[in-house]
Amino acid sequence: MKQLTFSLFLSILFFGMSSCSSVSKINPLNLLTTNDWAITSLSGGDLEMFDEELPFLHFTEKGVLRGFSGCNSFSGNFEISGTEINLSPGAMTRKACPGEGESKFIDALKNVSKFQISSEKLILLNGTTELMTLVPQNR
Repeated sequence: MKQLTFSLFLSILFFGMSSCSSVSKINPLNLLTTNDWAITSLSGGDLEMFDEELPFLHFTEKGVLRGFSGCNSFSGNFEISGTEINLSPGAMTRKACPGEGESKFIDALKNVSKFQISSEKLILLNGTTELMTLVPQNR
């Protein structure tokens, strides 16, 4: 009985370690660059502040960040290190925008310091505070 228990323990340990190693091999850059990311929440609230189109983000493998703020397009850069991320919206078109949606979105982007990502969701955070949630959007 002891041998069976020990064998079961070793099997669980082996499979647990192998599943952990496969999770650690996930490259967040690959997940970021696979899709455009469409916003689903901003500062935990609804998105009624955007009049027509909702913001989205596009990340490239070379560290370029492109997107749409709900009113204007922008192009800048990003850097990631582990779960830390620095977003710089950079240059932006200058169309006059109604409401405060665009300014809240851009301010949130500038305050992002961390991220959590899966194939179904991207969460951008300032420390532990969620700034926005995005989901994959077909290109």
